[in-house]
Amino acid sequence: MDFKELKKAINSKFVEMTKNGDELFRVDVSGDFMWSTYLSSFPEGTNKIFKKRAEHDCSSCRHFIKSCGNVVSITENNQLVSLWDVSIPEPYQTVVDKMSALMKSRFIVDVFRHREKSLGVDFNRQMLEDESIIRWEHLYFELPQKYVNKDSGEELGEARSRKEVLKRGLSEITLDSAEIVLELIDQNSLYRGHEHKSIVELFIEYKNIFDSISNLEEKDIFCWGASTILKNASKLRNTVIGTLLVDLSDGVELDKAVKSFEQKVAPTNYKRPTALITKSMIKKAQEEVEKLGITDSLPRRYAVAEDLTINNVLFANRETKKSMNVFDELSENVEQKVNLEKVEEIPIADFVSNVLPKVSNVELFFENKHCNNLMSLIAPQNSDSKRIFKWNNNFSWAYNGEVTDSIKERVKSAGGNVEGDLRYSLSWFNYDDLDAWAKEPNGNSIGFSNKFSHTSGGNLDVDMNAGGSRSRTPVENITWPNKSFLQEGVYTVWVNQYTNRETCDVGFDAELEYDGTIYTFHYAKSMRIGENVSVATFKFSQAEGLKIINSLPSTQSSKEIWNIPTQTFRKVSMILNSPNHWDGNTTGNKHLFFILDDCKNEKPARGFFNEFLSSDLNVHRKVFEVLGSKMKTPKSENQLSGLGFSSTQRNQVLCKVSGSFNRMLKIVF
Repeated sequence: MDFKELKKAINSKFVEMTKNGDELFRVDVSGDFMWSTYLSSFPEGTNKIFKKRAEHDCSSCRHFIKSCGNVVSITENNQLVSLWDVSIPEPYQTVVDKMSALMKSRFIVDVFRHREKSLGVDFNRQMLEDESIIRWEHLYFELPQKYVNKDSGEELGEARSRKEVLKRGLSEITLDSAEIVLELIDQNSLYRGHEHKSIVELFIEYKNIFDSISNLEEKDIFCWGASTILKNASKLRNTVIGTLLVDLSDGVELDKAVKSFEQKVAPTNYKRPTALITKSMIKKAQEEVEKLGITDSLPRRYAVAEDLTINNVLFANRETKKSMNVFDELSENVEQKVNLEKVEEIPIADFVSNVLPKVSNVELFFENKHCNNLMSLIAPQNSDSKRIFKWNNNFSWAYNGEVTDSIKERVKSAGGNVEGDLRYSLSWFNYDDLDAWAKEPNGNSIGFSNKFSHTSGGNLDVDMNAGGSRSRTPVENITWPNKSFLQEGVYTVWVNQYTNRETCDVGFDAELEYDGTIYTFHYAKSMRIGENVSVATFKFSQAEGLKIINSLPSTQSSKEIWNIPTQTFRKVSMILNSPNHWDGNTTGNKHLFFILDDCKNEKPARGFFNEFLSSDLNVHRKVFEVLGSKMKTPKSENQLSGLGFSSTQRNQVLCKVSGSFNRMLKIVF
């Protein structure tokens, strides 16, 4: 048994592991445990006692093993190579095999660095009792400079950090999200995206390898090896492009994720050149549509009376009943003049339950404030197609301006307070930064630079398209929560053009609501930077409430829209709930639709909205958002259009009914 054989084999292995400058690592084994394992691995009778101690119980070898016995390297095949992986005569082969097995059973915890260049002591001499000299050989190695660092704490910490961030990124970021980002970069849909293309491509390469490894220990080994190659690129997850990848992997909508990215890297005047949808997204959505068998469900058209059944109609006049061919004829009632001064207020539930069953004629007063309530009922072109909505029929609806509810609902969705006694809301339809302002009787102004009035409680709680944020459906909102704190006197509300970013979709809409009455204003012109446009001046008193002094054209100005004039009574042909509340369904907000004679949406209507779609299609919501905007109904003279009122917002409408009685009613929603 010659110890020099072991020394030579270990030294040669160390040379082999370090000759190319490859990174070395430590596994999680303590120095004391390695030393005790080393001594106990010698077969019985092979570690003889020399004087008082075992022959191999040497302080120099103990120092060597404690310093580097747990050193390993990583092969191209993602396997660990131990310092003890050597071929040597017995009994040392038994010892090195056990030491190797120990190291390979543990996880890597660090890269390998040592304070000194020398590991152990090469040899020493000892004089025996007979004054002869004996030379003792020890485990020993001279380290290349790369692995020597007297103050290695910072270097080791950085290596651990790179590995952990890389592992989190490879584990949490999906391949789909990386491929989507790469497509956005290639189609120039991501601002300064080409700066990140190479690192995203590199991530995809390593992600494919990582995902192909099933063993958790091997995944960990792979991350240690990869992090030493990638260096700072290992921390992709913590970069600005990494936050976009994480957001997409976490299910954040593409628009919102890219918007967040752009807020970090884009200048305030940046406008994305192309839509945020990729070829792979379209392909996957198409495959899902074909898989679900709903290809024929996507083409849409305006619904007509013949599409409906008696079960889903609350009221129909005589002409409509004939076309539906499901009602008996009712005797004609003579219409009487109604005194407009005598108006009875009635909740919508009472109107549906107690009034509609007894009348044969209904007329609605179409005010300017109801322009956003204009709606159309939409049907599938193929009546036998599979359903695509959350409810069990294939009918949908679209409001004027392709919104599902009013400005008020948009403000509510943006987090604004719409429940106050006085509200002033602003909406527009491009990336410009417009600001809503209000001046109170005492001269105090409420706006983006002075959002709260301590006197009245007035508060600007939504301020959109300021700074780096972007929306094409922005709103701003000022609400006074309690009228008892309102100052009496003259108020002014106006709009300021703070930033110009676009020349399309200019102008704005505004709403002023007091005690349930909504005044709607529209301005269709472009504005210069810094320009102010007065929306309304009004007087408030606790006794008389709100009185408009002057304003932009509002609910008091008649105009024609959807083929009917405003500020007139219009004949109602049919009243029904929204399709999501037909046949016992109670999915989402209920809307009540009043179909008006001669009311015609003159433009193609959107066939569906994402919030209508079945949960099976949620994963492809971005593609369906684009499909919904493109797959509109053909124009048609025959359609079911009118006024719709949502159960989620306060509103009111004047109504004349006749039949067994004649009444003028104010229906309250």
